[in-house]
Order: sequence, then C-alpha cells, then structure tokens
Amino acid sequence: MSNKIDDTSAKLDQSSELRHEAVDPGVAANERLTALTGALLFVLLAAMGITVLRVRQLLPEHFLLGFLLIPPLVLKMASTGYRFVRYYSSNPSYRRAGPPRWPMRLLAPIVVLSTAVLFITGLELWLFGLRFGSVWVVAHKLSFVLWLPAAGIHILWYLRRSAETAAEEFGSAAPPAALTRRGLVVGSLVAGAALALATLTYQSPFIFFQDAG
Repeated sequence: MSNKIDDTSAKLDQSSELRHEAVDPGVAANERLTALTGALLFVLLAAMGITVLRVRQLLPEHFLLGFLLIPPLVLKMASTGYRFVRYYSSNPSYRRAGPPRWPMRLLAPIVVLSTAVLFITGLELWLFGLRFGSVWVVAHKLSFVLWLPAAGIHILWYLRRSAETAAEEFGSAAPPAALTRRGLVVGSLVAGAALALATLTYQSPFIFFQDAG
C-alpha cells in the first residue's frame, strides 16, 4: 500500500515538473518577479528577526523595518495574487503551468492571513498605542505565533529558487526583461525606505515593551 502511495506521489511530482518545462514567457516573468521579491523579503525579514529578539531595546528599529517591509510585501502579494486570479479564471498559459505544489497551496492562506493580521495590528499599535486596550498586543503576538512557522516553511521551500533567480536577474547574462523586474523590486525597496523615513515625523504612543520605572 505504501509503495503505491509513493509511486503516485512520484508521478504527481514528475507531472508537475513536466508542466513547468515549457512555461509561457508571461508566466515565467511572473514567477521570476515573485522569486526576486521573495529574495528581498528574506533579507528584510532576517533583519526584522533581530529586532524581535531584542524588541525592548530595538522597538523604534522594529517599527521602521515594519514600514520598510510594506511595499515589497504588497509587490509580492500582487504578483502571487495575479497568478492566482489568472489560474482560477482558466487562463490557458497559467493552467498549463499548473498551481504550486499542494503543501504550499494549503499553507498559502495561513501565510497571507497571518501576515495581514500581523501588520494591521502592528500599525494599530504604532498609531494608537494602548488607547483601545491591550487586546491589540495579544492579537499581534498571536498572529506572530501563527505566522512564524507558516512563513518559515514557505521561505525554506522557495529559498533556493529565490536565491538562484536573484543571481540570474542581477547577473551579466540577465535577459532584457529583467531590468523591469529589477526596477519593480528596487522601487518597492525605495518606496519602503521613504515610508519608513516619513514615519519619523510621528511620535508613536506605543511604549508597551519599555521597562517600567
């Protein structure tokens, strides 16, 4: 019985690989933009992780990195959302390319929803502090607990592809279309930096993680 299951899984994986061999240029461009944006997010999230470990001392930096992350996150969700819509609206090219592997299809809603809640609660705390109660702190922490393993699995699954795509897109042999993708990713980073700098004009009332007394 287990041999049959293994054979079935192997056939499914093989068919999935075959679907991706002759990918439409538009689909390939979308995949490369998603992977390139993912590489940038990996670096930014690693920096954010440092502030999480010492959030009492690095709360201002934690906020700044959060705002820096927003435009690249929007770009990543836009590229994956575009593929989602095109696939489920029965676009022939995206249907031929096929969906992501089933573990990532199951994990995707958790990653998206926990990310949204994490940033929404973080923005609320930055804007209003504890004006509307500590429930926002609890929601922020719970969303992080849900997000961390889901995002960790997602990142590890696509890490190699993102690293290879980034090397190709910024390499000397990169195709002409790579310039547009690089521009979008770098542009999202610049927009994030501008957003983070703009927040410096606002004194956040959130001091929850500061030591009392």
